[in-house]
Amino acid sequence: MTLNTDVERRAQIKELVCDILEIDPDEVTDTSRFKEDHDADSMGAIEILSQLERAFGIDIDQAELSRMVDLNGVAAVVEDALAAKA
Repeated sequence: MTLNTDVERRAQIKELVCDILEIDPDEVTDTSRFKEDHDADSMGAIEILSQLERAFGIDIDQAELSRMVDLNGVAAVVEDALAAKA
């Protein structure tokens, strides 16, 4: 499934993150931190990374986990990976 817009992609990223971390989407903002604000653990981050790779057909280096602390960070990592693939 190809997403045309950043808005749709962001919505998909948020849905994926909330599913994995078992967070109510209403509680997540672009800058709320997964670990500090939502008690996410590092296994959640790895699962997010692998699900993003599958969902978007991209490769994400594990070093990027340090940037994936909130929705803005995750979206930026996905954008970078999509740009690298293009």
